[in-house]
Amino acid sequence: MVQEADATEGISVLQSKRNATRYQILVQIAERQPAVSQQEVADAINVTPQAVSDYLKGLVEEGYVEKHGRSRYEVTKDGVDWLISQTDTLREVVTHVSEAVIGQVEIETAIATTEVSEGESVSLTMSEGVLRAVTGSAGSATAVAMTNADAGRDVAITNVEGVVDYDLGTVTVIPVPQVQNGGSSVVRSTDVVALAEDHDIVATAGTEALVAARTVDVEPDIRFGTQHAAREAATKGLDVLLLAVADELSAHTDELREGNVSYEVIDLPDE
Repeated sequence: MVQEADATEGISVLQSKRNATRYQILVQIAERQPAVSQQEVADAINVTPQAVSDYLKGLVEEGYVEKHGRSRYEVTKDGVDWLISQTDTLREVVTHVSEAVIGQVEIETAIATTEVSEGESVSLTMSEGVLRAVTGSAGSATAVAMTNADAGRDVAITNVEGVVDYDLGTVTVIPVPQVQNGGSSVVRSTDVVALAEDHDIVATAGTEALVAARTVDVEPDIRFGTQHAAREAATKGLDVLLLAVADELSAHTDELREGNVSYEVIDLPDE
C-alpha cells in the first residue's frame, strides 16, 4: 500500500480516481472524527463499506490517519497538509473553468414579452431602452433562451446572432447659467416643459439645473452620473433632455461626441 501511495503522491484528485476517493474519505473523517462510522462514510461518497475499510487501512499506513480504537479515527497533520494541497489544486481548476471557460459563453439579459422556455429560439428587439425577447426567430436578431420566463420577467439569452434593429436616441442639451449669472431664474419655464414632454428621459446636471426642472414640476429621471447616463440612454434608443449647468456643459458634450451620440445644444431665451 505504501508503494502504491508513493506512485500517486504527485497526482491530483482530478487525475486519479484512487486519490479522489482518498480525498473524499479524509474529508468525511475530518468532519466526523473521532467517532467515525464506515457505513456513514460509504453512504456519503457512494462506495461500499468494504472499500472504505480498505482505504482506511492504507491511509493509516501512509500516516494520513491515526486509529485510536474501534471506529475512532483522526486525520493527522500530514493528512491535513495533503488535503490542503489537493484543495488548492481543485480551487485553481474551478477558477480557470469559471473565468476562462464558462466566462467565454456570453450571457445577456432581456425582458420576455411572451412566455419563453429554456432552449427556445427568440427574436430580439429594443424598446424603452431595454432588450426584449419574443418567441420565434423572425426578427433581425435572434438568440437562444437559457432560462424559462413568463411574459414581463427577465430571461437569460445567449448565442446572439444578427443586429437588433432600432434607432439610436438623441440628446437635447439646455445650458443653465450658474447661480451668480441668474441660475434657474433666467431659464424660460414653458420651453422646458414642452421639451420634457417630447423626450423619454430628463436628466439634470448641477443644482441650478435641478431647480430649473423642478420649478415647472418636471422631476428628473437622472441626477447623478449624467455624463455616462445620457450617453448610455441614447445608445439604447432613448431621447434625452439634459439640463446642464454651464460649467459642466463641455464635459457632457465631450462624452456624447466620444460615444458618437447625436446631440443639440439649445440656448433658451431668458424669462
